[in-house]
Amino acid sequence: MPRIAGHRRRTAVTRSPAMTDRSWRQPSEHQRQGMQDDVVLDMGWGRLVMGQTFADLGGIVHALRAEEVGERDICIYPRDPHVLVGLAPDELFIDPSYTFRLDLHRYRGRPELIRDVFVRTATSRADMEAVNEIYALNGMVVGDADIMWDNHRTRCFTYLVAEDRRTGRIIGSVTGVDHTLAFDDPEGGTSLWCLAVHNQDAPTGTGEALVRVLAERYVGRGRAYLDLSVMHDNEGAIRLYRKLGFRRVSAVCVKRKNPINSPLFAARPEGLEDLNPYALIIAEEALRRGIRVEVTDGGWGEMRLSVGGRSVVTRESLSEFTTAVAMSRCDDKRVTRRIMERAGVRVARGAVAGIDDVAAASTLMREVGAVVVKPARGEQGKGITVGVKGDAALQRAVDAAALFCPEVLVEELVPGQDLRVVVIDREVVAAAVRRPAEVIGDGRSTVAALIRSTSRRRERATGGESRIPMDATTTEVVAEAGYAMDDVPRLGERIQVRRTANLHTGGTIEDVTDQLHPEIAAAAVRAAEALDIPVTGIDFLVPEVGGTDYVFIEANERPGLANHEPQPTAERFVDLLFPETRRR
Repeated sequence: MPRIAGHRRRTAVTRSPAMTDRSWRQPSEHQRQGMQDDVVLDMGWGRLVMGQTFADLGGIVHALRAEEVGERDICIYPRDPHVLVGLAPDELFIDPSYTFRLDLHRYRGRPELIRDVFVRTATSRADMEAVNEIYALNGMVVGDADIMWDNHRTRCFTYLVAEDRRTGRIIGSVTGVDHTLAFDDPEGGTSLWCLAVHNQDAPTGTGEALVRVLAERYVGRGRAYLDLSVMHDNEGAIRLYRKLGFRRVSAVCVKRKNPINSPLFAARPEGLEDLNPYALIIAEEALRRGIRVEVTDGGWGEMRLSVGGRSVVTRESLSEFTTAVAMSRCDDKRVTRRIMERAGVRVARGAVAGIDDVAAASTLMREVGAVVVKPARGEQGKGITVGVKGDAALQRAVDAAALFCPEVLVEELVPGQDLRVVVIDREVVAAAVRRPAEVIGDGRSTVAALIRSTSRRRERATGGESRIPMDATTTEVVAEAGYAMDDVPRLGERIQVRRTANLHTGGTIEDVTDQLHPEIAAAAVRAAEALDIPVTGIDFLVPEVGGTDYVFIEANERPGLANHEPQPTAERFVDLLFPETRRR
């Protein structure tokens, strides 16, 4: 880390910057006067190599070679970047990104506040952990929270977080670096890094609010400009930056050819763009390890992964390692229940029903009060009715389930949270509470409008995999909550709009891996072993995640690994397939 001096010039720079807006121009001795040499800033997720502070390009090569495994170093503002890459062409590449600059003396603020978004300075290490969760959700390299927090306690670095005013949750973050405080930059420059928002929950305008507040902080310090790097094909971000007054400059970034960066310098396999998020997360992890990826059916999520002379065909998290017998055990919920009972895993009371035979199910319903009706075979929550009471409702629910499978399973409705535990290679890798779709009132929009806007965010975040249906079930659930579709809920009011927590109908997921009780974890592993399946999502209902009580619901032979970031689900899956590529 460079020395952070105590006193710095605060007046705005009026002349046009000359060192960093022309990447091929050698700074003069006068321009470099007073500036520290060979500056490298540790950001926690990697290091910023400030190229304009290096008199010798060989020094930049040496600095980038010191990159830590699993991190992403970036050299910004190198002079003669083509020559720099030519010094180590097998190791370095020019990043396919643009550098945009906002001349801060020309910045104009927004006349009105962005609704539902409050931007503040990070105030604790816990904030840094929340920032890392957002990084993971966006596929970014996660940082070391301790380093980030130590950085933040100097004025050289600025970490801002955005809160949702309706919920108080952190839903966005941005990092700023003050070049004057970092290395006595004669240009008075600053830079913006790691702009990220929660792609499911962030209100519209969250990214703009973060950029504006950071810019205004540096305007207040009298800085000259704010720079950022953005991928050339990130059209949404580029539109935002142009709207705020940023212009392109010729500065470039240089990075190392490491596994994390491989999508940026190596040819991408054909068909990756056709994969859904559940298959893509696996493909990206494989590519990071140098595993060959061949998309054999993008719409189906199928691909062939190869290392050396060995290959494995996968469909999302399902692979050749899962036998047909194990799949059939998960496919029929009646069989799954019997296996769980023999393995000592607790299950809910249940009965089998058919269109013309609901007697046993009716008896169970009268004994337990309310039941869940579902097809014995099926997925994605199709045909499931929750909270059935009364013989007429039972018959309707059985008829609905029978549309998907003639055999119907009726189980006691057990209160609790819907918990998914992902078990890979007989180890718990992730645990998450799944919640039914809900909307949050803003004091202005109707329930119907809130559902539509929330559904659009979910759909964008999941590549079209998740959306809230505007159907009779949604209307019924809203009515049960005491609302009509054209009612306007109060600010912050939460309204559940679906009964089941299925992600395909807009359900959300919250990581609780660190809270999972060892007894429930052991039950999940026992269930996977009894099914003899290498990768599975075990579903429980639990009164509390940190407690020992649970009831087994079902096992999924193809759990969506992308739903469980920041937990290393894709990493453990590829470890299972190709243990020789495991990171030590």
